[in-house]
Amino acid sequence: MKKVLSFILVLSMLLGLCAVSAQAEDITIGVSIWSSTDTLGSEVKRLLDSTAEALGVKVIYVDQAHISEQVTASAETLAMAGCDGMIICNSSSAEMSSVINTCNENQMYVAQFFRVINEEANPTEYALAKSSPYYVGTVHESEPDNGKRLVQIVCEKGARKIGLMGWEPGDATFLGRWEGYKAGVEEWNAAHPDDPAVLLEPQYGRTTSDTGRATAEAIIAANPDIDAFIAAGGGGDPLVGAIAAIEGLGLTGKIQVVSTDFLPDLGEKLQSGAMSAESGGHYADPFFAFLMVYNAIKGKYPVPTDGFYEIIFPYMFVASPEDYEAYGKYFTGTELPYYPDEIKALAELSFEDLAAACAQLSVEDVVARHAK
Repeated sequence: MKKVLSFILVLSMLLGLCAVSAQAEDITIGVSIWSSTDTLGSEVKRLLDSTAEALGVKVIYVDQAHISEQVTASAETLAMAGCDGMIICNSSSAEMSSVINTCNENQMYVAQFFRVINEEANPTEYALAKSSPYYVGTVHESEPDNGKRLVQIVCEKGARKIGLMGWEPGDATFLGRWEGYKAGVEEWNAAHPDDPAVLLEPQYGRTTSDTGRATAEAIIAANPDIDAFIAAGGGGDPLVGAIAAIEGLGLTGKIQVVSTDFLPDLGEKLQSGAMSAESGGHYADPFFAFLMVYNAIKGKYPVPTDGFYEIIFPYMFVASPEDYEAYGKYFTGTELPYYPDEIKALAELSFEDLAAACAQLSVEDVVARHAK
C-alpha cells in the first residue's frame, strides 16, 4: 500500500510540474521548493527563470509545501522528468538521505539552498552527502548569527517580552534561527541584568497567511503583554497573516514585528510601524546553488566523494524605510540583482570565484554594478 501511495504522490506531482524551456543546451535542472508562488518563492522563481533563459537550459519546478513525503517524492518526480540535476529546499535534514539516494540511483546532481546538513545533529545524512558523487553541496546563511542580530535589534528598540512563531517543527533552518534568538537574549541579559528580556517558546504557523494569523492571535491571547513578535520565516505568507492579526487587534506599532522574509511592501510596513526590522534578501541563494549544479553537470565542478561545496550567503538587514529604498529598487522592483550578461559571466567562474561573488552581494554591490 505504501508503494502504491508513493507512486500516486509522485504521479500527481509530475502532472503538476511547471517548466520553463530554452533551446541552447540539452540540460534540465529541477527545483524542489516549498512554493514557487508565495512571497519568497515567487522571487526565487523570477531569478531562476532569468538564469535558465540566460544559460539556455530548461528548469522544472515542483512545489512540495515542506511536507516530508512530498519533499522526498519531489526528487523521484524530477528524476522521472529527466532532470540532469536539481536544487532543493528541504524541510528536515533527515529527508536528505532519501533525496541523495534517489539522485545517486538516477545520476542526478543535487544541491541544497537555504539549508545545510548539520554534522552533529545528522551525522548519517552528513556522511552520505560527503560520500555521494552527485551531492554537489549547499548554499545557506549563518542562521544563528541572523537570529541573534534580529533579537538584538528588538531589544535595542525596547522590547522585553518576545513571542516567537516558527513554521514547521524540526525544520533545520528554523532550529538554527531559534538558536540565534536564544543566544541574542542570553547576551542581552548578561549585559543588562537589571533589564532582562524573555523569549517565549515557539508556536508554529505553517506556511500560509491564514495559519500564520491564527497562530499569532493565539500567541497574543496567551501573552497579551508581549512587546515584540518574531515571525521566523516560512516563505513570507505567515508573516503577512501575523501582521494582519496584530493590526486586527489594534496593536500595530505597539508590538514590534521582525522576520526573515522580505515582503514586497516592506518599505510601507516599516513606515507604518507594522514592521520593526527584517533580515533577508536571500532569494539569490538558489541562484548560486543552480550555478553549482549547472557546472557539475557540465563537468566543470568535479564532485568529490569525501566532501562537498559550500557557500555561506550574506544576510541583509533593514530597520528603516531608508534602509529598504535601495533594496526595493534592485531586488524586488522590475530589476534583478544580476543581468543576463552577468549571469553568463558568473556561470564561467571557478567555484572559489563564484563563492567570492556571492559573499560580496549586497545592496551596495548591486547599485555599483547597475548604476553605471
